[in-house]
Amino acid sequence: MGSRGRRQTGIERRDFLKGCAAAGIGALAGAGAHGFLYERYHVEVTRATLPASGWAEGLAGLRIGFLTDLHRSETVTREMSARAVDLLMQERPDLIVLGGDYVTQADPHYVTPAAEVLSGLSAPSGVFAVLGNHDDDHDMAAALNATGITVLRDARTQIRVRGEPLDLVGIRYWTHRVEDIAKLLRGASPNVALLAHTPRRLSEAATLAIPVVISGHTHGGQIVVPGIGPIAARGFPVIAGTGKRENTSIFVSRGVGTVYLPVRLNCPPEVAVVTIQPVRLA
Repeated sequence: MGSRGRRQTGIERRDFLKGCAAAGIGALAGAGAHGFLYERYHVEVTRATLPASGWAEGLAGLRIGFLTDLHRSETVTREMSARAVDLLMQERPDLIVLGGDYVTQADPHYVTPAAEVLSGLSAPSGVFAVLGNHDDDHDMAAALNATGITVLRDARTQIRVRGEPLDLVGIRYWTHRVEDIAKLLRGASPNVALLAHTPRRLSEAATLAIPVVISGHTHGGQIVVPGIGPIAARGFPVIAGTGKRENTSIFVSRGVGTVYLPVRLNCPPEVAVVTIQPVRLA
C-alpha cells in the first residue's frame, strides 16, 4: 500500500473513532457485547433486483453473486470467511464478483489465507475481483490470480452470457477521473457493469452513463445506532443496498468482515445475489 493509502486509511480510522465517541458507543455496553459476540458472525444472504438501463433483454434474470470486505485479520477468522463463501455457493449465481478489502491494512500474514478461502468460489460465467484500499496492489492480486480468480485493475474484460456480450470494468480504489474510466469503456458493449470498491464512483459512472455499479467499502456503517444511524459511513451516495443516479443503478454491500472495532450493531454481515432487470433507456 502506498503512502496515499496509509493517509486515507488513517483519516477514515480517526473519523470512525471520533464518530463512535460522539455517539456514546461506550455507553452501549450491552449492545456492543451483542455486536461482538453474535451479530458480526451472523452472515445473511441479501437478494436484490437491480435495473440495468440499456442492457439486452437476453440478460434478464442474470444472477450476480457479490462478496466483499472480508477483512481477514486476528478478529475476522477463516471460519467467518468460509461461512460467507459457503452461503454464496449455495445460491448458485451465474457470475461472481468480489469487491476488495480481503485483508486489513495489507497485512501480509493474511493475504494467502484470504485468497485460499475464496478459491472455493466458482460460477458458470467466472469469478472476477477488484482490490480495495486495504489490499496490496501486487501481493493480493497475485494471490487471487493464483486461485483462478481474475483481478481487474483498471481493466475491462468481455465475457459472453446467454449469447450476449457482458463487459466487466474493474477499477483501482484510487482511480476516479472520468477520463481514466472512459478509456476503459472504449469498445464496450451496452451491457456494462463497473466494479468499484467504493460507491463514491457512482458520480463518475452516472456521468459516463454506465448502467450498473457494484460496490462495497462502507460496511453499511458497521455500527448503526438507533435514532442516529450509521456513524462511520457518512459522505457516501449509498451506504447499503440499491440506489440510482440518472440511468445508473448501484448496489452496495455491507460486506462480511469488520475493521478497527470487531463489532457490528444493527448491521449484520452479508453476501449478496443481485438479479439484473434490463430496462429500456428513456
